[in-house]
Amino acid sequence: MANNQTDNFIQINSPDGGFLQSEHWWKFQESYGRKTHDVSASDDDGEPVAYANIITHTLPIVGDYFYIPRGPIINKIVNSKKQIYISKIKKFLDGLFILARKNRIGWIRVEPNSEEDLKLIKENLPSGIKIKKSPVDVQSGEILVVDISGNEGEILAQMKQKTRYNIRLAEKRGVKVKSIKYQVESIKYFGEFLRLIKITARRDKITPHPDEYYRKMFEMISDDVLKLYVAEYEGKVISANIVSFFGKVATYMHGASDYAYRDVMAPYLLQWQQILDAKKAGCVRYDFGGVKISRNMQHATHNMSSREGITKFKTGFAPEVEPIRFPGCWDIVLNPGKYSLYKILQKIKRLL
Repeated sequence: MANNQTDNFIQINSPDGGFLQSEHWWKFQESYGRKTHDVSASDDDGEPVAYANIITHTLPIVGDYFYIPRGPIINKIVNSKKQIYISKIKKFLDGLFILARKNRIGWIRVEPNSEEDLKLIKENLPSGIKIKKSPVDVQSGEILVVDISGNEGEILAQMKQKTRYNIRLAEKRGVKVKSIKYQVESIKYFGEFLRLIKITARRDKITPHPDEYYRKMFEMISDDVLKLYVAEYEGKVISANIVSFFGKVATYMHGASDYAYRDVMAPYLLQWQQILDAKKAGCVRYDFGGVKISRNMQHATHNMSSREGITKFKTGFAPEVEPIRFPGCWDIVLNPGKYSLYKILQKIKRLL
């Protein structure tokens, strides 16, 4: 599937660095029991034009669909020289549809990286094939990506004063942060991460991934690419994060904390150490992951939702940085009957 040329192509043409389109991610997905595929197209000189790492998801009753997380990846030059590359994009989409029909797929869920990419896909679908906005978005519609190429002082200076204060407060109170190697130190710390994930899920009323999902993630993705960070206070693990390091981008993927220790400010120190380690690893951007920016954010109160609270926490590290916005999930419908049934089942699920 992937090679160094593909990895470089993914990283250069992905606003978030492209980890979810990487070989690391599809190998993990395969280990978790999902089938994966890839489709690509190149220009006449062999330069990549489009690439998709595809994961097969299976639903009760309606069967299988393809999901392309944060993709397909389309060369940035294609949108500026669209007419030159139209035939290559059509060839790419044809290959995707042939693969889908071979696997009896009901629809293909794409997650374009820009409105321009979405438009390109829409304009080059074969006659009779419809693309519709998905009833659900899988990845966040907005992410906060911060430039960390400057020195430590410059990175600190772009934070809110309160965020800098909370980092120092956590240090003053004796919070210790460490990066864990899964294969070596996993017995204690991985169990603590799972415990904190469950605490966080109950607090924020969300459904976490099964334990096996996180376990497979660490088993299949190497320690230099995926790291577990923990914050300890008085000998107890009170916060933990998962961070990926892919190319020049480090991404905060999952986080959990014990609200009983919220006054210790451990999550602030965790993020700061992760940023410092990302710089040492050669990263120039740090992706805080999903945010939900609203005009009323500055007036948020203690009654804010968990999503607003997470956004306020993250934007404290870079309040002047505009989030990167995505078009969300779109479904290319190959079997209208299956897709209509799927949408009905989704409505019933929401009602229940």
